[in-house]
Amino acid sequence: MSNIQWEHIFDIRLAVDSLPYILTGLGLTLLISLVSMAIGLIISLFLAIGRASSKSWLRWPSRIYISFMRGVPILIILFLLYFGFPFIGIEFAAVTAAIIGFSLNSAAYMAEINRSAIAAVPRGQWESARSLGFSYPKMMGRIILPQASRIAVPPLANILLDLIKASSLAAMITVPEIFQLSRTVAGREMDYMTMFILVALIYWGVCTVMTVFQNFLEKRYEKFGSM
Repeated sequence: MSNIQWEHIFDIRLAVDSLPYILTGLGLTLLISLVSMAIGLIISLFLAIGRASSKSWLRWPSRIYISFMRGVPILIILFLLYFGFPFIGIEFAAVTAAIIGFSLNSAAYMAEINRSAIAAVPRGQWESARSLGFSYPKMMGRIILPQASRIAVPPLANILLDLIKASSLAAMITVPEIFQLSRTVAGREMDYMTMFILVALIYWGVCTVMTVFQNFLEKRYEKFGSM
């Protein structure tokens, strides 16, 4: 411990001076996270329905997709999209590749959450909808999914938090989000500790705000569910 240079752990002046520059990448961090969440959620609904389907031609492709995406590191997916696809004549901008990669990957995790939430809706709700003559799309849209969404909110919010933190991996394909910008400053100033602590605090702050929003949504759904 006596060999540790404590004065080099966190340079407050460098952190304050660098903060405005690093925050210019926050927009991309949130863009990648929120857009990937939205697209992934849409894909996950189809995957969840296919996963629970009695038809094998829907069930097995969904199961294979979910298994593959949950079993392959997201960094490999990003590298395939950004560095690999150009070899077959398909090129994506770095931000586009990041959004596609995170959307496809997160959809697999959200599909399992949605499937469990749909399965948790009491069977009586299904039977009541069928007895009223609802078609399957109408039954899902008006009866099942609204109830399942209340169950799925907490785990889906955790997926969003994971996406915000995982968006730092987009730096590996040159996306200038906050982690990439902090690396740039760290290399220039030769002070990685200060920059990485600073960017950790920024991620913490963003995730804290999202957690407050999550708690708000949960209370709203509880109030809705109790009416």
